Amino acid sequence: MSRKLQRTPSCTDIGFTLRRQFKKEEFRPHQREIIEAALEGYDVYVQAATSFGKSLCFQLPAVVESGITIVVSPLLSLMINQVEALQASGIEAYSLNSSTPPSIRQNIYRDLATGHPHTRLLYVTPELCSGSNFRERLQVVYRQKELARIAIDEAHCISEWGHDFRKDFKRLSWFRETFPDVPIMCLTATANANVRNDIMSILGIVPDSKHTKMFLMSPQRSNLHLEIRYTKDEDDDRLSDFLFWIRGVYNRRCEPARKAELDRTGERVENIPGIIYTTSRDECESLSASLRDAGIGARPFHAKLDKDTKEETLARWINNEDGYDIIVATTAFGMGIDKDNVRFVVHWRLPKSFEGYYQEAGRAGRDGNASYCFLYYSREDLERVDRMVSSDAKNPNARRQSLNALARYCENISECRHAVVCAYFGETTKPECDFACDWHKDPADVQSRYMRGLADAEFVSTQAMQGTYDVSYEMSMDPYCDD
Repeated sequence: MSRKLQRTPSCTDIGFTLRRQFKKEEFRPHQREIIEAALEGYDVYVQAATSFGKSLCFQLPAVVESGITIVVSPLLSLMINQVEALQASGIEAYSLNSSTPPSIRQNIYRDLATGHPHTRLLYVTPELCSGSNFRERLQVVYRQKELARIAIDEAHCISEWGHDFRKDFKRLSWFRETFPDVPIMCLTATANANVRNDIMSILGIVPDSKHTKMFLMSPQRSNLHLEIRYTKDEDDDRLSDFLFWIRGVYNRRCEPARKAELDRTGERVENIPGIIYTTSRDECESLSASLRDAGIGARPFHAKLDKDTKEETLARWINNEDGYDIIVATTAFGMGIDKDNVRFVVHWRLPKSFEGYYQEAGRAGRDGNASYCFLYYSREDLERVDRMVSSDAKNPNARRQSLNALARYCENISECRHAVVCAYFGETTKPECDFACDWHKDPADVQSRYMRGLADAEFVSTQAMQGTYDVSYEMSMDPYCDD
């Protein structure tokens, strides 16, 4: 590969663009270094926790330098939200996906066919990247030296070891094969060593090359309180347990001194935004109805709801409207949603992967303030999910490894939760927890809840062999888009 590294625009230019176009006063830690590396022409690998601000790392360079940046994203919701925000800031940004109106699609292709597109950022799906129509037009742009960068968002989807692997992501190797001197940036929040190596191999990025810069940030979110709550089918008390917890939060917020403080700041006392994740659309509906019956403002969100209902629910939740405190959702919800004051994330059922769990938990507390994340764990749920994962044709071995790691995390009663998370993602430095997990807060209580809260492992295994546990309930739709 032959590539000349470019000069970086001055820091003044970068800072000015940050303030003028993106309405931000200063960079978050490491953002400036990543952006400068991109502008110098390096291949850049970014691994950072949710809320880091990864999108700015490719958006700002696209505004500063000439040419077009192609952003490959697997999520329609993320595409739409980011494009709308960029356009509102006066930046030429568009998306090509299955829902793009024909007239806009035609205009985008016509713009690319000139070889000198006005578009600065074009968001596309990995499926669309495989099409000859798109590839031919992009080659025209490349021949005119107007292809500035390829940015791969949610890059863990490239790897068969990843929790959201998609076959069309593997075909993105075409970019390096066809445009060897165009820099590539890949970004993810959840990748262990196997996934990271797979990503870079497929994209043709050499980790120790003089053309590559790696940015591996700690996965720890110190403002998140992590907790596991143990339960079993025999006496499943998730609903009563959650209601007891949320009412306690409401009561504490409404204590006279606290209420006076909230009145002064204008913050609403009665609204505590949160997300509850479950695996079944039916349970989204039934759980949100049960919460409303108990006087809690909860609404379902899943793939079977009509578009208008989903848009209204999302808008009213983001605006903190009465009756829309909590979204009860499948995993189709959350990615690309910009709401920074989510105060809690609850996993009602066991997720299918460690990465999926931590990515979803990371949607709490994006404003940096203290937030609560707890997962209801039962061995029966583990058995159900394990059987579903085992029947998955997309690398079941890798998925089972991730699920087993999540189960070990849940059943670990002798170690800091944050330390286990960091170790899973390859962090070698032990994090400072500051009592931000159930084990640090009260290890004896964790052990007591573990001993009395879970079904006997041998009994669960026996029941599983007899086919007692039903796995036929409807799972959530894949949140990623297919063009």
